[in-house]
Amino acid sequence: MHRSSEFSRRVGFLLGAVFVVATFFIGRLIVIQVVDADKLNAEAETHQNISRVLYGVRGDVVDANGIVLASTVDRYDITASPRYTVDFLRDDATVTVEQALTEISEITDTKVSVLRAAITQDPAADFTYLVKGVTIAVLRQIQALGIPWVYYDLRPTRTYPRGAVGGNLVGFMGTDGPLAGIELSKDSCLAAKDGVLTYAKGRDGIRIPGSTLEQIAPVDGGTIHLTIDSDLQWFSQKVVSARGKELGAAWATALIVRIEDGHILAAADWPSVDPNNVDGSKVDDMGARLFSSPYEPGSVVKPITVASMIDQGLVNPLDRFTVPGRFGVGEGKYIVDSFEHGTERWTTTGILVNSSNIGMNVMANKLNKRARYDILSSFGIGQKTAVNFLGEDSGYIARPDVVDSVTQYTEIFGQGITTTSAQIASAYQTLGNHGIRKPLTLISGCEQPDGTVIDQPPTEGVQVVSPDAADQTISMMETVAKIGFLKTLVGVPGYRIAIKSGTAEVARNGAYTDDRIISVAGVAPAENPQFAIVVTFGLPKFERTSLAAASSFATLMGQTLKYYRVPPSTGKSENWPIEW
Repeated sequence: MHRSSEFSRRVGFLLGAVFVVATFFIGRLIVIQVVDADKLNAEAETHQNISRVLYGVRGDVVDANGIVLASTVDRYDITASPRYTVDFLRDDATVTVEQALTEISEITDTKVSVLRAAITQDPAADFTYLVKGVTIAVLRQIQALGIPWVYYDLRPTRTYPRGAVGGNLVGFMGTDGPLAGIELSKDSCLAAKDGVLTYAKGRDGIRIPGSTLEQIAPVDGGTIHLTIDSDLQWFSQKVVSARGKELGAAWATALIVRIEDGHILAAADWPSVDPNNVDGSKVDDMGARLFSSPYEPGSVVKPITVASMIDQGLVNPLDRFTVPGRFGVGEGKYIVDSFEHGTERWTTTGILVNSSNIGMNVMANKLNKRARYDILSSFGIGQKTAVNFLGEDSGYIARPDVVDSVTQYTEIFGQGITTTSAQIASAYQTLGNHGIRKPLTLISGCEQPDGTVIDQPPTEGVQVVSPDAADQTISMMETVAKIGFLKTLVGVPGYRIAIKSGTAEVARNGAYTDDRIISVAGVAPAENPQFAIVVTFGLPKFERTSLAAASSFATLMGQTLKYYRVPPSTGKSENWPIEW
């Protein structure tokens, strides 16, 4: 009986204890789930679930040889958690918040006052930026400080390894995204898609190992492949920049086009933009003037007209013409040449060699307004090129139904119309390619991260004039280079060159001024053209004829032929008579 009573007493005590413990936990559970529910839920949201951006890498822009012109490098934002910013121990010594900020200041060259403001502006915040965009070397120095409330985020940053080389084409990025050039126009290829990582951290602000709640992987951008050769681009920019400064010009352009496929190997603008230092450039110099700024081209258009008339059977290189000292266009108005002369007896070749505006209209006497318009438009004048560069201009030719009585005569020698440098380069590519106009190409495609290539440009050509017409025109242009007034300036030793120069008057407010735009365009080797080059200087102050552009053309053509190891010319050129 004694044992039974003792056993019952112990069981009762045990049950009582269990009841007390259970009551405590139930009460605590009620407090957690009901009384403190809102507070604890807020703390859980604030202190435990953290999301970070996983940055995708924006794609590169590379030249024809894979040399990077625009790329993305790793930079890091140094961040802090103000609510956990306290003194801490390092090697058994206390490091105050002020000491820690001073150390960060010395490494990053950031004022302590700026860092202090970042953590004191909202002391209860869980996040603030201390320093943005530091290199990995700086990050490692900061990590070595062992500051428990300092963190970092990866932030990819755009960089341009070759600086201003191709800057007019590549464009640049702003704080909110792409702002110009290929960076903007091909953003759909280059842009990356950021991912996200969500994880939990403890009340001390430290990430809980193995606590990843969600991860969406980033997707990198594609690579834009350009057709330009960055070395040739650099050389072209150097040449036109130096000569443009010597001439006191307002601007200059140079294009080098491979004739067989229309690929642009160099497209230089001066002045231009350095994407690494956009603030150092004027707004007008931040684009690609050679695509976006049309001008009256002048006599470089004459070979286009001649080739078309040969194609139509209206003339040939030996045809004889009597060219007067002026050409009446009605209403007491006349077309004259750049030099005074009496009545001359010139062949078709002679008219081209002497660059006679009058002779062009004597030859084109049978062409009506529609025929003149069709000649220019068939070579791409008045239309954007296939490049369709950001902000590209189509130039202008007056329609046959609206062209005035004077312009119908001047347009066939390059006045009264506007073109871009790119359009002239395309026209000379056509002449050099036996009359086949290939689409002008700057971008060969977008290579996606998996290696597939999309957005490849069109390649099919259009036969604008017959091979005979184009080849005979090139032969006459070779005569221009051999015996014309630029003969001592445009030659490249060992190679046969075919050229035409242009000195165009600049119109303002409906009247022509003393300002000029000068250019030289041509192909080489003349017997088998490989490259077309156009060099143009706008509004030169010191020399205002195409003589001033000739040396730049010769330098670029010589460099291009040697750079691509084109064998020297063989055979002899035609000796077309220029007079009769």
